[in-house]
Amino acid sequence: MNPQAEKNPKPVRSEPVEAKDREEYPVRLLYERHVDTQPIITPNPPMTCTSFVAEIRLLLLFLARDPGQAQKKLILVRVRVRVLDSSLLLGFASPGEGFLTDDQREMLKIASKNADILSSSPKSPPPLLSEHHVKPPSGGKAPTAVSVRHVRRSHSGKFVRVKKDGAGGKGTWGKLLDTDGESHIDRNDPNYDSGEEPYQLVGQTVSDPLDEYKKAVVSIIEEYFSTGDVELAASDLRELGSSEYHPYFIKRLVSMAMDRHDKEKEMASVLLSALYADVISPSQIRDGFFMLLESVDDLVVDILDAVDILALFLARAVVDDIVPPAFLTRAKKALPETSKGFQAIQTAEKSYLSAPHHAELVERRWGGSTHITVEEVKKKIADLLREYVESKDAFEACRCIRELGVSFFHHEVVKRALVLAMEIQTAEPLILKLLKEAADEGLISSSQMVKGFSRLAESLDDLALDIPSAKTLFQSLVPKAISEGWLDASFVKSLGEDGEVQAEDANVRRYKEEAVTIIREYFLSDDIPELIRSLEDLGAPEHNPIFLKKLITLAMDRKNREKEMASILLSALHIEIFSTDDIVNGFFMLLESAEDTALDILDASNELSLFLARAVIDDVLAPLNLEEITSKLPPDCSGIETVRMARTMVGARHAGERILRCWGGGTGWAVEDAKDKIMKLLEEYESAGVVGEACQCIRDLGMPFFNHEVVKKALVMAMEKKNDRMLDLLQECFNEGLITINQMTKGFTRTKDSLDDLALDIPNAKEKFSFYMDHAQKKSWLLPSFGQSPTVDVSLT
Repeated sequence: MNPQAEKNPKPVRSEPVEAKDREEYPVRLLYERHVDTQPIITPNPPMTCTSFVAEIRLLLLFLARDPGQAQKKLILVRVRVRVLDSSLLLGFASPGEGFLTDDQREMLKIASKNADILSSSPKSPPPLLSEHHVKPPSGGKAPTAVSVRHVRRSHSGKFVRVKKDGAGGKGTWGKLLDTDGESHIDRNDPNYDSGEEPYQLVGQTVSDPLDEYKKAVVSIIEEYFSTGDVELAASDLRELGSSEYHPYFIKRLVSMAMDRHDKEKEMASVLLSALYADVISPSQIRDGFFMLLESVDDLVVDILDAVDILALFLARAVVDDIVPPAFLTRAKKALPETSKGFQAIQTAEKSYLSAPHHAELVERRWGGSTHITVEEVKKKIADLLREYVESKDAFEACRCIRELGVSFFHHEVVKRALVLAMEIQTAEPLILKLLKEAADEGLISSSQMVKGFSRLAESLDDLALDIPSAKTLFQSLVPKAISEGWLDASFVKSLGEDGEVQAEDANVRRYKEEAVTIIREYFLSDDIPELIRSLEDLGAPEHNPIFLKKLITLAMDRKNREKEMASILLSALHIEIFSTDDIVNGFFMLLESAEDTALDILDASNELSLFLARAVIDDVLAPLNLEEITSKLPPDCSGIETVRMARTMVGARHAGERILRCWGGGTGWAVEDAKDKIMKLLEEYESAGVVGEACQCIRDLGMPFFNHEVVKKALVMAMEKKNDRMLDLLQECFNEGLITINQMTKGFTRTKDSLDDLALDIPNAKEKFSFYMDHAQKKSWLLPSFGQSPTVDVSLT
């Protein structure tokens, strides 16, 4: 027996406490949080000694967890102790007998002291709490010391809950008075600590000023391309600030223009000149171009001719004096020789900056004017001249000419002014006065003046149809201009002794006139067979290159429809009456006079390169013919660059599809579609064997000038399938007149030319062709001239 227990026996209760009440009482005690200044005794079951010890333990735990709540609990416990310790109120014991033992009173005293200390400093538990041992009664056994657990604390000084806190593990009921609830922070509590408030880290993306700048300049460039307002673009760039990022603006502007039309390229060059030294420093422009040279390897992936376009931008920058020529030399040293940027610099130096009159060529490469087309320029020139004749204000007329911004097109002003002087003879003094003042001011250069007179001299025959006295009037104007000093006297060398323009051969001139009439009718009717008959009626095959030159020249000055019609006509002419030499010589004549053509057609070089590339795709020219044309041109001829551009286009990926649609699609697919349809109808005939149906399909194609392709593909299929049934189809087509002897001969000729390639897939191709050729000659399918060609070598060496 415990002697202490004998000394202080348990009080005798007047009535027993149910077990249920003993279990629920401590739990209800936990929720008695309201404490007034006067003690309140709630109607709970009477407290026993055992429940008191449990409540003291709970109080010690509250001291560790929540000192503020512990202080409230201590008040309750004190009230209950006073009540329980009074035997007169509850009648648990005699008047001389106390309710609590000495150990229990000592425990209560310690709890009270600790609560007072923690109320002032809840984060610093005194050593008294950790050193004292609670000794609960244990019946007759010796008391076992139970140490109060040390409270864990983090490095920040805050209390943290001890894991499990002595309350067992998974599947247990938990510790005494454990409600699994988190304590709520009361901001009105005197011991409130804002550091205990829950918090959440909020992430925020740090914006990169360079990224913001890049996004902003894209909208500025897009708006500029839409409006063409240079001043607005410069103002927006100034307001944007971040001048240290201006090289990225240069890079973005040029790269966006490279993937657009010539109008945007010209606009980009104009904007660069406007921003130079005013908004963007020269060093920043050089840095921007160097960044472009470094990134051109990536640009080539999306823009196939990026190297050539960037080379032209570099040349234009040099011509506009915004980049010094020495920059190209320094940039070449800084770039690897295998890089695309290095190639762009080489192209700029060799193809653009080393050519004669390169400045004028480079300036008008993209059309020269950012907002108006050639037709609009001509209309503006005509309007300002007529307004001048009415107002007689030469100063205003010169200002309007200057504002056009097409100095390389001033020869058109000269030509139209002279024609107007012939039409309105009373206006002749005014026109001569205007031209003299424009020459004296340097507004119209001497070369432009001579070109204007030369162009008028070449068109006098046509002009004489509307103005009968055109030649006489022109002969009177030339001496006046020379005597007044605004026309170079060297122009007289191009005139005959009698003052008339030296006439070409009469036959050639008549042929040109007839050719122009035939071409214009073709553009109206789109009737290729009729055009071919008209050319045959002329009976001048030696002038075929001249016809080709006229055809391309007239097409370039018209819309895409006529350009497409001209390309299709070239394919038909090459099949029917034009030889490859005729085509080569015709393009040579075009390229030789490309600089003169560019005086009337600003984008002549680009369009000529497209016509050349289209001729290669349509099998009118072979790629080697481009080399032949280049070898004939003078070294300083601008046509060499045109041919080089055509080779680049042909060598690009998916060149066939892109070049076939170079004039906007439409009938550009006619040749390719016809080839596909011919192959399908031949395959169907090979399987079904119905001759009449196959002939009807050929007739439905509606391309008699392309029937040579039927002959060629039929012969090739006969070799591949080893089926001579194709000869029966050709015989029927020939008998019906569906395939003419010219088309039959052309088909055999094209097959013969491709025998070397066919022999790679069909080993006996030459033997089979020799057999087919003999059969065709026996059936009179071929022209007699075909038999005069060298015999086919059928030896398999």
